[in-house]
Amino acid sequence: MSSNHNLGTDLRATLILGVPLVLAQLAQIAIGMTDTLMLGWLGTTELAAGTLAFQLFFIFLIVGIGFGSAMVPLIANALGRDDPRSVRRASRMGLWVLAALAISFMVPLWFSKDILVLLGQDEKLAQLAQNYMRIAQWSMIPAFILIGLRSFLTSLEKANAVLSITVFTSVLNGMLNYAFIFGNWGAPRLEMEGAAVATLIANCVAAAAAVLLVMKTPAAQPYELFVRFWRPDWGAVREICRLGVPISVTIIAEAGMFSAASLMVGWLGEIPLAAHGIALQWAGAAFMVPLGLAQAGSVRVGNAAGRGDLLAIGLAGRAVVLLAMGFAVMSALVFLILPESLVGLFLETNAKDIEAVIFHAVPMLYMAAAFQIFDALQVASGSNLRGLQDTKIPMIIATLSYWILGMGSAYVLAFPLGFGGAGVWGGLVVGLAFAAAALTYRFSNRERFGLV
Repeated sequence: MSSNHNLGTDLRATLILGVPLVLAQLAQIAIGMTDTLMLGWLGTTELAAGTLAFQLFFIFLIVGIGFGSAMVPLIANALGRDDPRSVRRASRMGLWVLAALAISFMVPLWFSKDILVLLGQDEKLAQLAQNYMRIAQWSMIPAFILIGLRSFLTSLEKANAVLSITVFTSVLNGMLNYAFIFGNWGAPRLEMEGAAVATLIANCVAAAAAVLLVMKTPAAQPYELFVRFWRPDWGAVREICRLGVPISVTIIAEAGMFSAASLMVGWLGEIPLAAHGIALQWAGAAFMVPLGLAQAGSVRVGNAAGRGDLLAIGLAGRAVVLLAMGFAVMSALVFLILPESLVGLFLETNAKDIEAVIFHAVPMLYMAAAFQIFDALQVASGSNLRGLQDTKIPMIIATLSYWILGMGSAYVLAFPLGFGGAGVWGGLVVGLAFAAAALTYRFSNRERFGLV
């Protein structure tokens, strides 16, 4: 089957689908940035403990993101084949798998202090992190349901619905944070635990809103997602797991590299860890734009693969790479030009440690500027491969890139060579660069590797 598209058409189509997904990703990261910002107003100790708690929570959350990502190419491919039954199977059983994972992850999160202390973190910071986690862990179930429903709507190219849910969650979380962390609007002052309460309430309300939205959205109604929801389809479960496990391992390899980087920086002390938390928030925010575009690419590549349109696969993949790289260059320039201003937004002007935190954070942002390009390229190429349901080899590439090259370089640069926190971030650059090169090569040679 041939395609009448050209690159200009595909760039526009990717933007139409991708911009709402980008905005949704930015709204999602705003939740973490709001938590970090307001905990930073409490003090350096709370900010450092919050960084540990958020990273530990995120390790488990990204497994859910991986299985949610597995739903997208399966649904998009079924839509390309005009197979509504397969759309329903993949969506419904994806939610089953996500709910089961969320329940199982709550057990280790209950013992977060022991985990953090075992990983060499300060006991006082670990205790504060656990105080947060024993409330926030209950948000795992609604958060995973939300991931599944967002994947379903994304696959239907209802990106505006995804955006509405995420913006609503972000605004609600910010308001609840302001109320419960500081005791505003008649709420009790709970400090770190207040951030956890806000996360729990926001996720519960957002999940309920997403269920209602799916039930009311005309494009979703023909698939009857919640009709006979209790009936299992083990074949669909196996398909979700076949793609979800390697995707999750791939995402864990990358996100775990950043979490391991947090642990390494934690060995350097409270001030470098607080600086790392701020730099990580900015790097994560910038990454949301390529990530949202990459999600659009995965949908469009998967849909083209379902139609058997080889030319459309190439054009859709190339469009997302060009758009993601273009934004990455702009964000890198911002990090290079305005590092002190970006760091200062997270700190009270009269904080006693402000100069020390800025001193450590600025070199980290310089490194973040360097890896913006590689991070954008790897997520775009990886999502393109995901649209072709190619997940096992990318998993191996990610594991080798991030854990052997990335973490190995981070440790050597930070400790034997003495570059400290900036050295840890330099290792991140090495890992992302290798992954970007290998994944881009594989998608560029997709016919040679038998992927289409």
